[in-house]
Amino acid sequence: MNTKQQLKALANARRGVLVPGAFNALSARVVADLGFEAIYVTGAGVTNMWFGLPDQAFMGLTDIADHTARIRDAVEVPLIVDADTGFGNALNTYHAVRTLERAGADCIQLEDQVSPKRCGHFNGKEVTSTDEMLGKIKAAVDARRDPDLLIMARTDAAAVHGFEAAVERAQRFAEAGADILFVEAVTSADEIRALPQRLAKPQLMNMVIGGKTPIFSAQELGGLGYGIVLYANAALQGAVAGMQKALTVLRDTQRIDEDPALVAPFAERQRLVRKGEWDALEKKYT
Repeated sequence: MNTKQQLKALANARRGVLVPGAFNALSARVVADLGFEAIYVTGAGVTNMWFGLPDQAFMGLTDIADHTARIRDAVEVPLIVDADTGFGNALNTYHAVRTLERAGADCIQLEDQVSPKRCGHFNGKEVTSTDEMLGKIKAAVDARRDPDLLIMARTDAAAVHGFEAAVERAQRFAEAGADILFVEAVTSADEIRALPQRLAKPQLMNMVIGGKTPIFSAQELGGLGYGIVLYANAALQGAVAGMQKALTVLRDTQRIDEDPALVAPFAERQRLVRKGEWDALEKKYT
């Protein structure tokens, strides 16, 4: 199977496959190297790590497409790509899907927030009309060149109109052609348990560390029937904590030795970027 077919099989298995987020090619390499079966190209992560800004629509299509292409070159596992609101109206969404599919996306996620959007676990969100989002989903479905490209539809309506409204929207999104559904920022364990009973299409549940949704294990979510369990920024938060720890030691002691509890060893860094493969190529072409 190609990567799109692999991702579809993972979602349909409904076993709660863990999907970490990546914010650049090296973080994607780490995720794949650790054996995870798919990667989420995180818009929040790109915005935080690339611009040093909060997840409030500072990222554009070119930014996420560039990161997707670089990550696609770095790893061979399926990629779910965060396309925010489609970067405009239905026509902009059509263009975004074409662009991201060309960059290497296997699944493209769209959400129903009013632009400028914000992190799903921030306050102050607004959502578009259901009809506007349905137009974007239909445009996305029509835009894909490969019929195996998956479209994921996210709704943020739970925070604005309540849980029942979010379920109703998600059902409409499925009818419009979305392959995977994503009800964002539910706030109770009962809501998490209810969603797989209410919606027939495969679903993603977003586990935001420190966010509004109660944390369930991937095993628990798989048992409930979720296809994908997303940890979009676990790698980012871990990387920030690691940088702070290492640089605090450097500041306070004026040196850092090769302590694997503090920094990745030099050899491990080179292994992750496949230096040995590039050395072999250099020898081949010399």
